[in-house]
Amino acid sequence: MSQEQSKPLVVLVDDSADVHRLIKARLRSEPYELASYVNGPDALDAFKARVPSLVLLDLDMPGMDGFAVIRAIKATPAMASTPIVILSGLTESQDKVAAFDLGATDYVTKPFDFSELRARIRSALRVEHLLRLLAERAEVDGLTGLANRAAFNRRWTQEVAEGQRYGRKLSLAVLDIDHFKRINDTFGHPAGDEVIQGFANIINASIRDCDIACRYGGEEFCVIMPETGPDDASVVGERIRAAMAQAVWPKHPEHTVTVSVGIAGTVAAEAVPDAAAWLERADKALYAAKHGGRNRVMIDPLKAGVTLLKMAG
Repeated sequence: MSQEQSKPLVVLVDDSADVHRLIKARLRSEPYELASYVNGPDALDAFKARVPSLVLLDLDMPGMDGFAVIRAIKATPAMASTPIVILSGLTESQDKVAAFDLGATDYVTKPFDFSELRARIRSALRVEHLLRLLAERAEVDGLTGLANRAAFNRRWTQEVAEGQRYGRKLSLAVLDIDHFKRINDTFGHPAGDEVIQGFANIINASIRDCDIACRYGGEEFCVIMPETGPDDASVVGERIRAAMAQAVWPKHPEHTVTVSVGIAGTVAAEAVPDAAAWLERADKALYAAKHGGRNRVMIDPLKAGVTLLKMAG
């Protein structure tokens, strides 16, 4: 990797040529790579090739404004935690509140002091670096406190191997929040984070100490249930589904949030597929729950070579 590629990438998105010229001149000695775009679509297209460490973003731009760019960034899983510092001439409090609600990290009004801007950029980059290191090295999801996907992969492989070796019961539930994107788009990302955290709390309150709850990614969760057959696992899934449907959310109390659950389990783990195939069967049960109307639990009682989906209850 070259020295240039190893530097953090800071991207400026602003339709003003003067702002581009000033920032490039004043920040050229900083220890990061600076790229610039005059509109949101071009920047978002470039992000597909390389995810930036930080985005400096204007709000008042023709065509796709800064608010829409924030939404697009936060809706992209690879960029969901990318810090966004707003550089804007909009000084009304409602504009600032809207930007923060959508997921902005900081807000600097134009004309800005370059010493302050440098300090804010350095601070945001330090936080981004530390969070990235923690995410890479830890097995705990930062938002929910549950095990993360890396932890799931390790524990699931281990539980399947032990279940097959000793012929133990074992079930896996895959759970997905219904229409989650609408929550972010309608109420903002803080409301979406509140739902994810609340859902994690509901899962924790509904399972045993020996069960393993994980955030698999985005709005999708998994629960590994050792010594549990599919029928008993469906009781747990239904308990979680019912609790979620009854939950009240402070940021949007009038809006009900539901979940769909897919379960694959067996009473004789030695007769079923490997860990990856088992996960795929649970995922197909989730797919059936989604396409069957959502807000339901679908079960695949695993038998070698046979898929027989049924609805819980």
